[in-house]
Amino acid sequence: QVQLVESGGDLVQPGGSLRLSCAASGFTFGNYDMAWFRQAPGKQRDLVALITTFTITNYRDSVKGRFIISRDNAKNTVILEMNNLKPEDTAVYYCYAQRGAEVYWGKGTLVTVSS
Repeated sequence: QVQLVESGGDLVQPGGSLRLSCAASGFTFGNYDMAWFRQAPGKQRDLVALITTFTITNYRDSVKGRFIISRDNAKNTVILEMNNLKPEDTAVYYCYAQRGAEVYWGKGTLVTVSS
């Protein structure tokens, strides 16, 4: 069974850092592009960061220079390092896998940035 399981969400103060992890199983991880999306209350789900099978990365403008996405194919894991967090980063963060028309989603992990 395909699974994407996120972990690492927490309550942090503005300016703080968090490291999110996504553990994947049930498919050939190295053949899939991976990404993190986020959804704040009352808002649409937006792409945060993408990393392809060739390790090419892409970030939404608001997180460039603050967030880093990486992958470890040997461990079937995708990481999102988040630095200098802002209240606007508060959202449920979702792991995503895509190969052609095949798409898989995790259930999400909550990140709250507040003082």
